[in-house]
Amino acid sequence: MCGFAGEHRPGERPDVAAVEAMAATMAPRGPDGAGSWSAGPVALAHRRLKIIDLSEQGSQPLVDPHVGRTVAFNGCIYNHRELRAELEREGHRFFSTSDTEVIAKAHASWGDRCVDRFMGMFSFALVERESGRLLLARDRLGIKPLYLADVGGALRFGSTLPGLLAGGGIDTSIDRVALHHYLSWHGVVPPPHTILQGVRKLPPATLLVVEPDGLRTQERYWSAPHSRLPEQELWDEHDWQDALLDALRTAVDRRMVADVPVGVLLSGGLDSSLIVALLAEAGQRGLETFSIGFESGGGREGDEFRYSDLIAQEFGTEHHKLPIATSRMVPALDGAIAAMSEPMVSHDCVAFYLLSEQVSRSCKVVQSGQGADEVLAGYSWYQAVSEQAGGGTGADAYRAAFFDRPHAEFAEMLEADHLLERDASRAFAEEHFGRPHADEPVDRALRLDTEVMLVDDPVKRVDNMTMAWGLEARVPFLDHEFVELAAACPPALKLAHGGKGVLKEASRRVLPAAVIDRPKGYFPVPQLSALEGEALELVRDVMASPRARERGLFRRGYVDMLLSDPPAHETTLEGSKLWQVALLELWLQRHGL
Repeated sequence: MCGFAGEHRPGERPDVAAVEAMAATMAPRGPDGAGSWSAGPVALAHRRLKIIDLSEQGSQPLVDPHVGRTVAFNGCIYNHRELRAELEREGHRFFSTSDTEVIAKAHASWGDRCVDRFMGMFSFALVERESGRLLLARDRLGIKPLYLADVGGALRFGSTLPGLLAGGGIDTSIDRVALHHYLSWHGVVPPPHTILQGVRKLPPATLLVVEPDGLRTQERYWSAPHSRLPEQELWDEHDWQDALLDALRTAVDRRMVADVPVGVLLSGGLDSSLIVALLAEAGQRGLETFSIGFESGGGREGDEFRYSDLIAQEFGTEHHKLPIATSRMVPALDGAIAAMSEPMVSHDCVAFYLLSEQVSRSCKVVQSGQGADEVLAGYSWYQAVSEQAGGGTGADAYRAAFFDRPHAEFAEMLEADHLLERDASRAFAEEHFGRPHADEPVDRALRLDTEVMLVDDPVKRVDNMTMAWGLEARVPFLDHEFVELAAACPPALKLAHGGKGVLKEASRRVLPAAVIDRPKGYFPVPQLSALEGEALELVRDVMASPRARERGLFRRGYVDMLLSDPPAHETTLEGSKLWQVALLELWLQRHGL
């Protein structure tokens, strides 16, 4: 897990200083080493977090003279040892034990579609010495980010959006389509857009090839069909439980591959508890687990330690309970917002930020339970889509249950310069729901959330907040083979028992019923979810600041209405409309925009 940056400037020497400046901003992602490389029209720079091959042979950018490839890589290839053995049988000889070298030699043997063989999370830049081609790639579920910008005739790319800003020359005006998505969809901005007009992001499961003359071609190399498969037609509920539990066992085991210890972020919910149970079942001893809790506030409980304690005791983990005082919340917001590559409204961000700070003192790699709700129908809107879709695609039911506000409200909240006449978010959802290879309305909602919402909300949140402290987070529920299996599972089995039914029933074989049957929980952050006290004062100050007024993004009357009674103005899913607009302004100001 690391961070990298680069530039491709056709027919000219790249701006190495700009690339190194971009990478320097990623020092928290890679505190263990730095390197840069340049040849022809391409420059690469890298910040390293040592997880696989702790020696200097694993440093990056990795130059492999034997196969004529240079690679800058962020992530982990979990099956790198198996691939190494296969490549050695083909005649390759290795000078390191790093998974980065495996990428270089795999590409030499199998070409751009070597990514089909990779089990893992990754984004990378690979340069071919002989042809001068540049290949940019992102993993199937978008776990690792990759941002792009055209600057002065060059293509720049990097692991973070703030990194691209550090290189200079970026158009930082607000992208109106992205703003519409942000305000419709809990801060989610689907690729290729970002909130800034001058920055784009490579979609998940995508290859971008840049020829020496700058010609670009883009290819999507994977998707999970949300359809019933003939070979599973006769499976009953128990068969699905068996298959999903076995696939998750494999996914959890894969994510123990490391040259340093691997812990688990244990919230006490079903998903993280199941990871711990399967690791214990496989014989892991002395597993370190970590839970965070806050002081209660606004009538909301601030921790779920009773559940995480139960799991830690049941499976004999070395458990760390990390209570966080309310006084730390607002001061930590600045660091959390600085770590955001894009503005994210979830209160979980600051919780993950503070948790990661504590965990990084003991551990460099953790497994985490993100993704189960999006691939196995754990949220309330999937039930609503199932019940209300009627004979349509389900897009209207999805919007009604999930989107933050109707398109008509934008005229009340945004100044004219930032308005869109068309409902871009509705059009995006309808187009997605209309694609083939998803059988039922719930399948279409799950596909949209897996490919878009999951990537640009919980996955991005975990990456940004953990990497702010040089902590690598691995997400077994997003193992692509597990996701393919979950996508094929009949929706009725996933919707059962209030959502994730098939996983809940499978879990009874290894988990206490008290954890399985508990009410669904979230990372509790009472001061932010209630938006009270010091947090509310911060919001008042930023929305009244000269910079916010000069920006002219939100209508003053609308902001004043939200400030007059914050609890009275909630989104469809009971989020704070005030926090949504304030977080965007806080992010813009924190990044000097």
